[in-house]
Amino acid sequence: MRRSDATGSARLDEVSKRLIEILQADGRASYAAIAKQVDLSEAAVRQRVQRLLETGVMQIVAVTDPLMVGFTREAMIGIRVHGDLSAPAAALVAMSQVSYVVTTAGSFDLLCEVVCEDDDELLDLVSTRIRGIPGVVSTETFVYLKLNKQHYNWGTR
Repeated sequence: MRRSDATGSARLDEVSKRLIEILQADGRASYAAIAKQVDLSEAAVRQRVQRLLETGVMQIVAVTDPLMVGFTREAMIGIRVHGDLSAPAAALVAMSQVSYVVTTAGSFDLLCEVVCEDDDELLDLVSTRIRGIPGVVSTETFVYLKLNKQHYNWGTR
């Protein structure tokens, strides 16, 4: 099912790739329905999906619309850091409002996506908590006005 190449990334067989693609399209698909599509038994599909979950190759989650569940402000925050990036990145990862953190090349060292209840929470998060992280030099906040596209069905390679 899964082997690692020299870079440590997963190499998946065709059946595992197909399982992922099916679940990307419909995370609620039953093992029985998936089994018919990949020509395996329901038990074999269940075992393969469990291994993909346990190894961290994929996760199955409920994706919500933040506006529909009480969060009115989303933003991307660009962060410039002096020195080592690992401690500031770890501090961001620990914040409940932060849903996404990446280390980047370019004008920002870190980017994080945040979901907040309102502008007051965003203001406190940026001005007090994020700018208070040792090593943070500056931030730039990009407030989301409209989400034009968000998808998770990019498939496998």
